[in-house]
Amino acid sequence: MSTATAPAALTPRRFDRPGLGLLTRVELRKAVDTRAGRWLLAITALGALAVSIARGLTGAVDDRTFSGALELGLLPLSFLLPVIGILLVTSEWSQRTALATFALVPHRERVAGAKVLAALSLGLLATIAGIAAAAIGNGVGIAAGDANGSWSLSGAELAQTVLGLEANILIGVAFGLLLMSPAVAIVAYFALPTVFSILGEVIGSLESTFGWIDPNRALDPLYTGDAAGGDWGRIAVCLALWIGVPLAVGAWRLLRREVK
Repeated sequence: MSTATAPAALTPRRFDRPGLGLLTRVELRKAVDTRAGRWLLAITALGALAVSIARGLTGAVDDRTFSGALELGLLPLSFLLPVIGILLVTSEWSQRTALATFALVPHRERVAGAKVLAALSLGLLATIAGIAAAAIGNGVGIAAGDANGSWSLSGAELAQTVLGLEANILIGVAFGLLLMSPAVAIVAYFALPTVFSILGEVIGSLESTFGWIDPNRALDPLYTGDAAGGDWGRIAVCLALWIGVPLAVGAWRLLRREVK
């Protein structure tokens, strides 16, 4: 005679929250999962390489150095990195995956934090790519035989290069988080600084003021690697205006926006 046994009590399985490191890796993978993302990253790297080689082969002899190639090679990076940052934070809304993302990770501030960390990681990788491109460009100039070919680069110049690229991509992240639409954010990112530059030129009495809030002027010393003295005050004010304010407002919107 068999005796019936009571079924074992079912214990609910506990799902741990995904760590910030895992979420950051997921966001980095999103940046290269799409064809547009891969092409944009490839064009950015190739643009830096082409400009660096051009600097190694052309221009004044004294400018054809590793430092000169790096400074010029930063132009395509500083131009396209913010677009990558915008696409990184607007992908949920443009590809209609926000519902899935925030269902899996209900804590939206963690997703936003992971996107910021992913953007900073991409900025660091871009810096490494820019340095490699500058080294190739300088090597080509040396091989051509009529370049200065100096490899000198101070620690301060390198630090300012990293800070400039990271600031640029964070401005893109801030605009994307604030506007949550890739097209609108990209247009706003390119249009607003241009408007500020024009106003600074047209309204002479406000020229000194716009020197603090126009990113084209306030952040320029970072890209050339010669920020010093009063430049840092202008850089801090500019970053607070173009990163801090839109990032804070964008995070507030993200936490309260209805997901459909």
